[in-house]
Amino acid sequence: MDAIDVLTNLDNVKVYFQPIFSADEHVVVAYEVSGKLKYDDKLLDLNSFAYDEEVPEEYRNDVEHKILHIALGELVNQPKNFDIYLPCNANLLVLDYGESFFEIIKHYIPEEELSRVVLVISEHDFKGDFHQLNNVVRYFKTYGIKIAINQLGSESHLDYIQMLAPNILKVNIEQLSYESWGVQNDLFTSLSSLARKIGANMLFEGIDTVHQLQFAWKNSGRYYQGKYLAEASTGLIPRNQLKKSFKDRCRQFIATEKRILEENFNALKELQNKLEKKVQAIKSSSEDVNQLLQLAEELGEYSFRLYICDEEGFQTSPNIVRIDSQWRIQEEAINKNWSWRPYFLKTIIKMRNDQSGVFSDVYSDIETGEMTRTFSVPINNSEYIFIDISYDYLFKKNIFR
Repeated sequence: MDAIDVLTNLDNVKVYFQPIFSADEHVVVAYEVSGKLKYDDKLLDLNSFAYDEEVPEEYRNDVEHKILHIALGELVNQPKNFDIYLPCNANLLVLDYGESFFEIIKHYIPEEELSRVVLVISEHDFKGDFHQLNNVVRYFKTYGIKIAINQLGSESHLDYIQMLAPNILKVNIEQLSYESWGVQNDLFTSLSSLARKIGANMLFEGIDTVHQLQFAWKNSGRYYQGKYLAEASTGLIPRNQLKKSFKDRCRQFIATEKRILEENFNALKELQNKLEKKVQAIKSSSEDVNQLLQLAEELGEYSFRLYICDEEGFQTSPNIVRIDSQWRIQEEAINKNWSWRPYFLKTIIKMRNDQSGVFSDVYSDIETGEMTRTFSVPINNSEYIFIDISYDYLFKKNIFR
């Protein structure tokens, strides 16, 4: 269907509202607006029309504005207990510095209620001057309008997103399967970290299965949207429609997560006790490589590398590394400094004050590329031994978190 067909049939545009649910209240807290065109007994989605660059900008603007007029007109007499998500093409928005879009909003929503409006834009689709977009966004925000960035993923520019300082980060997990959870973890960890850093909430859309809902809950999602919860429709649904079932699902997630965390805690505690006993039994020091080799043999079930550092991060021993099932000495590692590593000095301070061992988070080893965790523990007043745990052991005990 070409642009002329769309423009000559604007009277047949229908607006749909998709509910957005909250994790804290388990109720509908917002609706996202979308437009569809009834044509030849079919409903055509107009979301992609705004981004079709073969269509002149003024035509695409007309369609966006038409959807906006219809949607806000239908919501005028509805309760005021939900937010309204309004998607727009940022490239079109900046043509007149957002004035025409904003004027339509103000026509239907009084100024004291503008905080209910959430402007949804895609940062990586924007092709103009980013500072100009930032100025438009800041102007909207001065009126209390919130900003959501959608289509977040590997193509997103995190520095631009930080500049826009959105209130919501919107992530689509429609294609996420239960089997691919682990593969996606790094991306979602980064997005979750960014959300905390800029004070934004995570909204997961495209939730079509209970597993995707669990993934969203597990990855700091405060808001949820998708067919599993509620389809987009031409009307609104009761605010509490899913409150009981949502709460029950949440309790199942909590029970599962608590069990996993408990098992994880116990497995790490058991491993810590074993490692500390073996370290204490063999009084290792950086001055006796033979003792380190003896300790490495004792730790063969758990570790693939160990070494000793002082509290400034300078390595005082060689690496003792298992290569082809044999423990080998790497003298060249002596005097390397590891204080640049994340949390290194923080870990040293914790060990020095608690006089107890510490596990790192899971990370990818620089040398092997495998996932590992490092256990470190004081061995005297000035030195600390670092024991890198093998992937095989982590996998066998399921202690990847």
